[in-house]
Amino acid sequence: MNHMKDSAGNASTRTRDKNGRFMKQTPRPTSPESTNGSAGDGPEQADAPTDGVPTAGSVKTAPAKDAPAKEALAKDAQPKPAQSQSKASAPRQALPKPAAPAADSRAEDILAPHSLDPSLAAHIAEHIAESPGGTSVLDPLLGEPLPVDRFADRELSWLAFNQRVLELAEDPRIPLLERVRFLAIFASNLDEFFMVRVAGLQRRIATGIAVTSASGLSPRQALSAISEGAHTLMTRHARVFEDEVQPALAAEGITLVHWEELDTKEQERLHKFFRKQIFPVLTPLAVDPAHPFPYISGLSLNLAVVVANPATGKEHFARVKVPPLLPRFIAVDASGKPRRPGTKKADPQRGPLSFVPLEEVIAQHLDYLFPGMEVRDSHTFRVTRNEDVDVEEDDAENLLQAMEKELLRRRFGPPVRLEIQKDISPRIRDLIVRELGVKEEEVYELPALLDLTGLNLIADLDLTSLHYPPFVPSTHRHLAEVESSKPTDVFAAIRRRDILLHHPYDSFSTSVQTFLEQAAADPNVLAIKQTLYRTSGDSPIVDALIDAAEAGKQVLALVEIKARFDEEANISWARKLEEAGVHVVYGIVGLKTHCKLSLVVRQEPDGSLLRYCHVGTGNYHPKTARLYTDHGLLTCDPDVGQDLTRLFNQLSGYAPKSTFHRLLVAPRAVRSGLVERIEREAAAARAGHEAWVKMKINSVVDETVIDALYRASQAGVKIDLVVRGICAVRVGVPGLSENIRVRSILGRFLEHSRIFAFANSVGPAIAEGPESGPEVFIGSADLMHRNLDRRVETLIRISDPTHVGELLGLLDESMADTTASWHLLPDGTWERPSSGSEGNGLRDLQAVLIQRQRRRLEPVR
Repeated sequence: MNHMKDSAGNASTRTRDKNGRFMKQTPRPTSPESTNGSAGDGPEQADAPTDGVPTAGSVKTAPAKDAPAKEALAKDAQPKPAQSQSKASAPRQALPKPAAPAADSRAEDILAPHSLDPSLAAHIAEHIAESPGGTSVLDPLLGEPLPVDRFADRELSWLAFNQRVLELAEDPRIPLLERVRFLAIFASNLDEFFMVRVAGLQRRIATGIAVTSASGLSPRQALSAISEGAHTLMTRHARVFEDEVQPALAAEGITLVHWEELDTKEQERLHKFFRKQIFPVLTPLAVDPAHPFPYISGLSLNLAVVVANPATGKEHFARVKVPPLLPRFIAVDASGKPRRPGTKKADPQRGPLSFVPLEEVIAQHLDYLFPGMEVRDSHTFRVTRNEDVDVEEDDAENLLQAMEKELLRRRFGPPVRLEIQKDISPRIRDLIVRELGVKEEEVYELPALLDLTGLNLIADLDLTSLHYPPFVPSTHRHLAEVESSKPTDVFAAIRRRDILLHHPYDSFSTSVQTFLEQAAADPNVLAIKQTLYRTSGDSPIVDALIDAAEAGKQVLALVEIKARFDEEANISWARKLEEAGVHVVYGIVGLKTHCKLSLVVRQEPDGSLLRYCHVGTGNYHPKTARLYTDHGLLTCDPDVGQDLTRLFNQLSGYAPKSTFHRLLVAPRAVRSGLVERIEREAAAARAGHEAWVKMKINSVVDETVIDALYRASQAGVKIDLVVRGICAVRVGVPGLSENIRVRSILGRFLEHSRIFAFANSVGPAIAEGPESGPEVFIGSADLMHRNLDRRVETLIRISDPTHVGELLGLLDESMADTTASWHLLPDGTWERPSSGSEGNGLRDLQAVLIQRQRRRLEPVR
């Protein structure tokens, strides 16, 4: 049996016929007892209106059930007049949520950090209010409270993710220079974690907003656990470099040497190099009554120097900043000639490559900086600061100017971590700790070189045998059906069929980039609308938009200048676009625009207008498109064209009553739409039908979605999650999550696609299955509060059965026991099996997909 609601809001009992279709039966009235949702999800609150569609083929969604701010959103949205609708799309009333049980007294605290200011929420509602959608199908008889400790801590889960990155660096089966790169990635990841997440916890403590997290940890408890885990991982990271990777590099003729290991001639050449290339850039800063302790910029590498006046013997402290614009290592080839490192071919005739850390070269020449003084000691240290940006958008008349001012303030954030050499003298250590005002648990003493993000210089060496085998993305088979020296007519290809792209296996440059370049050059194209979250300043995407504007086309670029750590770059090329005549807007106040959308309006030979669309899971960034795995859909489906037109109008103007056919749009409808589908699977399982949920995401943290997954697992739904990063789900908990499996895949490419698949559907027929399922979406949203509450995100339903099968096949391969991956265990740890259940070797899925793509290069007949 499956409990649904009819158009009047009455619960009706529905069974399935012999073909698995739902058949509506006699309605039964609801009662207060039968309208309870899942208990323990938080306080009772009004549901916000969501994506509703007045057609039988529409994507229907349940009301949002997330942050308390939705009350303000719901109050702001005016009731819609009744309209004549088909049975399939009739509006359904929401099941009210119960108050949180006493057992979960933290529920209100859990939700509080994610709520918006009511006035800001009302402002958002003016822009993106959408018509009411469906309702929950959760059986009210299963509304028992869920365990209080059902969520893993997101910060500790992130540390576990970075540990998986470190394990790649430890893996001797991976090419050596790729292991070096994973060491650099680990270090860079941890820098950002401290700058944003740790800094955020410290800020909440300092401001008195010490709200308990969903995992049950207070900010202080979380900081303590982070400190313990980070100390362990950073020490392990340094040991891997020093004890494993560095000796392996030396065996290949790539050595990182100390100054004293150089011979006399090499040292003499480095003396000259220092005087010409390094010395003019350095600035020593003394510390004395006339010179206060200098400001230490975040992530800068510094030398703490002790000098003494030879006449008086009095010691003084000074700081020398290692210039960040100089290379982290100085290359010294076999001839002894020092140079700035770059890509270099292996040349056995010239002998090994040696690299000297820049700070050691500076340390050996400190007498140049302090002439007449005696240099007695020097040690390196590095500070990480709070560098998250916080703009009060609702008070900012000009968002661009507000962001520029905030970026200036970012440099002066409080310190959150101090890295120092393990052999530093106690008095220098005490001085730095005291002057910077860091706590003892924020000090990280490391045995190896500091700032191993600089290892990318070594990883970039052009030594083919020490890298992954070369890989060149190929043109998608539907964009290369005829061999020709000219690019395929992308518009003609899209008119023939929808094209599902999978980057980097399918070339970004010959698909999405060519699509936009041809749009810019085509005289029949009238308008281009584009979202830009992260891209490069020299991007051909930006150039194409500029060319289109200069050609007189209507061009709209929705630029997200709040994309973390890309703010300055985005501001720069946003101004460049404006100067070229592109209409540049910055989205909706209070929300980041994270969706990946392109819309091209073209006049066809018959005079009609056709809208060509691209909806993707990744950024319009040609460089990262070669490193990230992402999906994208090229289509001229009229419903999608109408959806994107309405959404762009919301983002650039005022269109609060927009509805969508094939899109789920956050912050209104992604969470509620996914929860509705999860609960639909639970209802199908309880009715004895096949039911499953399969998702591939970067992170899953949102408590509402996780609770829906737990409820579905309890109902017997098989749930497979492929999660690259943070995972707050607990698996294998008796009575809660026995039916949930979680895998994580890391490797050559950064897994970035978001795919959401469900066995059942109530939409247009797609393939085999009850109610015409399965139903599959791709899009930009991860299951995190920021994505579902504070960003504009889109998921698009895939309609081509071949594409549905392709995406389901990828999900199944990702979860297969024969695929190399990490498995989440019931105790919250991750295991990396070395062989399959039958003792066979494991396949690298990314390598398999590369080989499969090469076999597809033959043109379609």
